[in-house]
Amino acid sequence: MERAHDAVEMLDRPAPFADLSQNLDDIARFNAFFGGARLTMRHVKRLVADLPRDRRVTVLDVGTGGGDIPRALVRWARRAGRSIRIFALDRDGETLRAAALRMAGYPEVTLVRGDALALPVRPCSVDVAISALVLHHLPPAEAAVSLAEMDRAARRGLVANDLFRSRLAHAVVWLTTRLLARNRMSRHDGPMSVRRAYTLGEVESLARRADLADVRVHRHAWALRLCAVRTTTQHSPRRSSTQPSPQGFALQLELPRLRDQLSPRLASARRRPSPRTAGSVSARTSRP
Repeated sequence: MERAHDAVEMLDRPAPFADLSQNLDDIARFNAFFGGARLTMRHVKRLVADLPRDRRVTVLDVGTGGGDIPRALVRWARRAGRSIRIFALDRDGETLRAAALRMAGYPEVTLVRGDALALPVRPCSVDVAISALVLHHLPPAEAAVSLAEMDRAARRGLVANDLFRSRLAHAVVWLTTRLLARNRMSRHDGPMSVRRAYTLGEVESLARRADLADVRVHRHAWALRLCAVRTTTQHSPRRSSTQPSPQGFALQLELPRLRDQLSPRLASARRRPSPRTAGSVSARTSRP
């Protein structure tokens, strides 16, 4: 089956909020039903297994959608007695609005607006960077950039989870969405996602293109998923010595918003003469 390079999913275009919200719920249910969310969690848990128990785990979820995987990670961390902080990033404002409605009771998750191709983070800002059902939305050059960005952000590794392309996977997803999907976007985008997905060999090629030769791509046929996983070691290239704390990372994400809030006030302050300046001018002009 050839990849449908030019196909466009309804999720990639502006959509009514109700449709978008139902579609995100369908994706969450299928992630749980087919085990896609569990696969991501399995790899994340392995990547952070040797962190000290009292050390907070930090995760960046790129293209979070409705945020079902961040919520699942939080529930796991609570059961395991671990502290966790998750930054759930998406570039679409309406998607983030839908995610926010689902985050009640999950203060461990911070929603962030940003682009997978230019993550608003410094190198090695989080322990693990993850993505799910994101790669197939991107053409090859951009998918490689996304992997490189995730690798840049993470100090312990990355997990990129997505569908793989095959006729069987297409048939299964087509039938499943016809029987179980509650939304027209899901029925359209589900099979289309398989047609746009990459094969195992193509994901390996994307990793090489991203200069990540040691990425391992796991094929989970029962879940119709591929997981590209990189475990970063002290010998891995592309590491940075700059490793801000989780608190520093949170502040880093807040800086653009604070700058936007303060810029008008600063500009107004520059235009307004200070009392000292006004007094000086008055003093000079009052002299004979």
